[in-house]
This record gives sequence, C-alpha cells and structure tokens, in this order.
Amino acid sequence: MIALDPVRAEALEREARRIYARYEVEVVEAFGFCPWAERARKDGEVEVRVVLDDDDALAIDATPALAAVEAHASAAHVAVGLIVFPRVTWSRDVFARFVARLRELHADAHGRSPPMALAEFHPDAPADLGAAARLVPFLRRSPDPTIQCVRLSVLSALRRGEEGTDYVDLSTTSLAELLARPARKPLHERVAEMNLENVCAHGVAAIEAVLADIHRDRGAAYAKALAR
Repeated sequence: MIALDPVRAEALEREARRIYARYEVEVVEAFGFCPWAERARKDGEVEVRVVLDDDDALAIDATPALAAVEAHASAAHVAVGLIVFPRVTWSRDVFARFVARLRELHADAHGRSPPMALAEFHPDAPADLGAAARLVPFLRRSPDPTIQCVRLSVLSALRRGEEGTDYVDLSTTSLAELLARPARKPLHERVAEMNLENVCAHGVAAIEAVLADIHRDRGAAYAKALAR
C-alpha cells in the first residue's frame, strides 16, 4: 500500500483520464460497441472519475471506490459514470468479485433499490467469437480495470423505447397472425449480436491493433507520471 504524493497523483489521474478517453473514442465509439456512447458523451451525460488507491488499499477499505459510485449516483446529469483504477493489477476474476462487493454495498446504501447498475471492464479478455454473450468481456477490454455505472432509470427508458409496444389493431388482426409475429429479442441480446457482427466486420486484428497502441501509450505515460 503505497500512497502517492500530490504531484504524482495529479499527473497519474490526468493521464488515466486521457487514456480512458482514447479507449472510449477510438474503440467503443469507432467500432460501434455501444450505439448510445457518442451521443451521451457529447450531451455531457458521461462522467469519469479516477480512484488512485492500489490493490492492497482497496482490499482493506473499499470506501474510495464506493464513494466514486455514490458520487455518480448523486449527479443527476450523469447517465453513465466510469470509475478508472490505474493502480489496480487484480486479475479479471478478482476485480469482478470486487465489483460484486461494491454492487452489494451500493444496493445496501439505497435500501436495496440502487440507482446505478455496475459492470466491470478489464484489460485482460480474449475475443471469443463463439457466441454474442461470450464476446462481452472483449468488448469491455478497457486500458485499466474500470467500473461502468449506468443509471437504471436510463436503462429502463432505453428498453421501453427500443422494445416498445408496437401498435396492433386487434379489430383487423387475427389471433393466428398475432401469434405468428416473431418475438422481439431483449435489448441486451440485440446489442450483443450487433457487436458480434461489428467485430466480425472489422476483424479482431484491427481492434487488437488499436488496443495495443493505447496500451503502449498507457505504459509510457504512467511511467512518466510516476517518475516525477
């Protein structure tokens, strides 16, 4: 557990924000991994926070991470809040357990009706093209371990808007016709399938090349920030 002096802390936070912004624009938006990402960012509905505590500190006290979640939750304009952990080196499984713990703490803090849904992003995730659902970790391959906090009211609105209630005139539609209509898949399944198509269209190698360039930038930038 090593604390950073103010100069190094400021430099590392600045670089962590810059590196995440590259991932957001050059990967998530450029490859179409989230159909709402660019609009939300440009509308000022996305906010990034950086937690500089390391593995040892967070294992003992998760308060700084929970505080970041609650800060996003309390900011009414934030639809999507990101929490970046540039000093966390946990494996994807360990980080997922940490996020699960935060999810429970956040729910407890709000009487089991949390305003935010939490999802983990992690730099170590292979591209599994076997099924849309198995590709999700690769789509969340952020430069640093990161938590995405999405406001649940926004998710509900998206689901209502996308899944909708298509108008059916029952006076002119037979029961047979109604039953023959294909059921619309849930929103998350349709987005996952769209992302699988995007990855196949662009090619894993092209996406990996951008991720590798960002990773190289991250390594050099963080080393410089911490050497001050």
